[in-house]
Order: sequence, then C-alpha cells, then structure tokens
Amino acid sequence: MRERIPKGALVGAAVLSLPILAFLAYSRPWYFTSSTYIGGLVGFELVFAAIWFYRQVFFPLVIVGFLLAGMNLPTSGAWTAGRWVVLCTGAMVGSFIVLKERRLQFGGFHFVAIFAILAALVSAVASHYPSFSMLKAVSLLLLFLYAATGARLAVAGRENQFFSGLLVGCEVFAVVIAGLYLLGNDVLGNPNSLGAVMGVVAVPILLWGSLIEEKSLAQHRRQALFVLSLYLTYHSHSRAGLAAAFAACAVMCLALRRYKLMGLGIVVMLILVTSSAIFDPEGFSKTVDALTNTVVYKGKDPTLGVLSSRASPWQGAMDSIQKHLWFGSGFGTTDNGQDASRYLDQSGNFASNSNLTSENGSSFLAIVTWVGVLGVLPFLLLIIVLLRCIYRTVMWMWRVGNPAHPAVPLAMVVIAGLVNASLEDWLFAVGYYLCVFFWTMAFVLVDIAPSASLVRHSLPRRSSSIRPAWGVAPN
Repeated sequence: MRERIPKGALVGAAVLSLPILAFLAYSRPWYFTSSTYIGGLVGFELVFAAIWFYRQVFFPLVIVGFLLAGMNLPTSGAWTAGRWVVLCTGAMVGSFIVLKERRLQFGGFHFVAIFAILAALVSAVASHYPSFSMLKAVSLLLLFLYAATGARLAVAGRENQFFSGLLVGCEVFAVVIAGLYLLGNDVLGNPNSLGAVMGVVAVPILLWGSLIEEKSLAQHRRQALFVLSLYLTYHSHSRAGLAAAFAACAVMCLALRRYKLMGLGIVVMLILVTSSAIFDPEGFSKTVDALTNTVVYKGKDPTLGVLSSRASPWQGAMDSIQKHLWFGSGFGTTDNGQDASRYLDQSGNFASNSNLTSENGSSFLAIVTWVGVLGVLPFLLLIIVLLRCIYRTVMWMWRVGNPAHPAVPLAMVVIAGLVNASLEDWLFAVGYYLCVFFWTMAFVLVDIAPSASLVRHSLPRRSSSIRPAWGVAPN
C-alpha cells in the first residue's frame, strides 16, 4: 500500500505539518497540555501508521485494542472508545483494498454473513430499545466486514509470517498474564474470562506450536508455556474454559494420532494427583472438596445437579424466546418489560449496558433470544459451515498426520470457541475481545481449510523430518 504514494508527497506533507503544528502551539496551547488531545493525537498517529503497514500491523492492533479495553489496566478507559475507531478504520480500509485489488474471493459463507447482519438489523428495529440494539448490530457489521477483508488480507500470501507472529503473540500473552496474576493483579477481571481466553486461544495454539518441528529450544519453550496456559485455565476454575481446552487438545492429538503424547499427559496428571494424595492425604481431601464445590457445582447445592448454576439464565432465556418468538428481543438486548427512557442519562445516552442485557448461559440461546426463530437461521448456517471446515481439516490431519498446516490451529481455536460458547454468552458480543478474535480466525479458516478433493487425495506423510511450508498443504 505504501509504495503507491510518491515519496515527494510524503516529504512535502511532513514539511507542511511543521508550521501547522507551530501555529497550533502558539494560538491554541491548551491542545498540547490536555491529556485528552495528546492521547487522541497519539492514537491518530498509531492508526495512521497501522494503515501504512496494513497487512502486517493492523490485525495485531485490532486484537490488542479490544484486549486492552477489556483488561483492568489504566489504559482501558481510552481503548473502550478507541477500539471502535480502530475496528471501523480497519473495515473501511480493508474494503477499499479488496475492491481495488480484487484478489480475495467471496463465497457462500460471506453471503450468509450478510444475511446474519440483516437479521440483526431487523431484530434491532423490532426491539424495545431500537437505538441501543442498532448500535450492537452495526458493531457486528463492522466486525464481519473487517474479518472478511482486513483479517483475510493479513493472512493471504503471508501465512508463514502471520502464524509465526501468532505463535509469538500467544507466548508473550501467556507470560504477561501469568506475571500479572502472580503479582496479584486480576487483570482480566473475571475468572470465566481467564478460562475462556486461555482455553480457547492460548492452549490450542501453543500445543500446535509445540508439535511443529522447530529447534529444540523453541519446542521446549512452547511446551512450558502450554503447561502454564493449562495451569491458568485450571486456576480460573471455569468449567467452560476447561472443557474448551480439553476438547481442542483431545481432537488435535487424536486427529494427528499422537496417542503417546495424549497418554503421557494423562499419566503425568495421574502421577501428580496420586503423589499429592499419598504425601498429603488431608490436604488432598480438602482440595478435592474445594474443587468439587467451585468447579463442578459452582457453589450451588450438589443435590440440584452439575448444571444448576446455569438453570436460572437458561430459564430466563427460554422465557424471553417464548415472549419474542419470531423477531427476538433485539440484537444484544433483553426486554425486561421496562420503558427505555428509564435508562437514559441527562445527555440522552444509556447509563448502563447491564440494564439492557442479561446472562443467557449460552451464546446459542443468546442469539435465539436476540433475533428470534426467523433471524437465527443465517447464524446457524454460519456455524454449520464452520463445522464443515473443521471436519475437512480434521480428516486431512488424520490422513496426513502432519500438523504443519495453517488450518490446524484455526480449526482447534474454533472447536474450543464453540465448546466454550455453549456455556458462555460471548460468541456474538462484539465488544468482547474473544468474540473479535474468534470471528476473524473463523473467516480465515474458511479460506484455508483443506478442500474435500484435497482430503480425498492426500497421502500419509511417514517421515517426521519433512516440514512443509505452512501456507502449502502437503499431499
């Protein structure tokens, strides 16, 4: 993108900007003393630089921006609004590049995504809170538009660089999160968020990275960070996160026929548990009781069942579905029967999003609640297409037995995400960083998943010394 701009124009713009900045500093000095203006200027420069290196930089900027907005850090306030500017800019610039270059192809999955957006917009019009629901629907539009253009541009033709950066990013993320929790900073704010981001993103990607043939030092580092991510998932006591991590790891090991690795992991866990029971039986008993209470029953009465903590939100979702069967309560909102004006502040904005939403206990129940029976069909088709891509990827893994394909980590992330989303509400909550990461990776998976013909004609790769390029599917 940058090579199309003449160097003379850049030099001229830089020279002209100096007197403009000097004039502003003289006539309006408060612009340069206000943290708001300075922060806005820095943010503008950051976004402009990311546009300049769009394919290399903009995807990390989107993910990091949404991640910082959801973390308990001093910068979260600025990114709460800034993330939408970044997402909107990424969607617009990506669309412009795609229309100009016409390199990317669009298929059935992308047309289904358009109908999903239309369903969200229709439900927003029929909502009890149309303005708020419309904003939610527009955020879904921006996410799908960026995922269909900018995220795909970040990968197309750059598979090696992209997935190398993705691995490094997961390594850094696991170390930073572990360090902050070690210092007592609950940076993600919610144990379920910790379990979700570790079980859906860090665990499957780091396991995949440790299986790829690399130098021994890189393998050992990723294995150690994989174990660290597993521990953080366990530390969260999130059943959805644990289930997601287990599902992704089990499918990857079974599909690649790494039975020894899977068995070794189970044996190590049994040894640790048995050793703890032998050397400290009283402490082990207390730990089992605590885990049973916090993980299995979530502090509820055991006589009510394992999923008793989900019974109330599930029942609330079913009641809402029955009340708004066809068009739903509005995308991203819950109709609590109150007048919307009760939740407006003096400036006419909604004072709190929590007043207009409620927990549904499952992303799949949530989307039915929001868009109704008529609107849920395109969302269901999106999931079906993703499941087909996962099936083809897993079958390719089974036939070839080689993890060095870019579709492998994405398929595992999507598997873990769907498992986790069955017990959590984040799958279509665009403001949540995991939602943004999941759908960008899902759109990329549709592009690079092995085709049915490739799966049928793939031959087993016997030699472990052959490592194909990640962007090329070995036959």
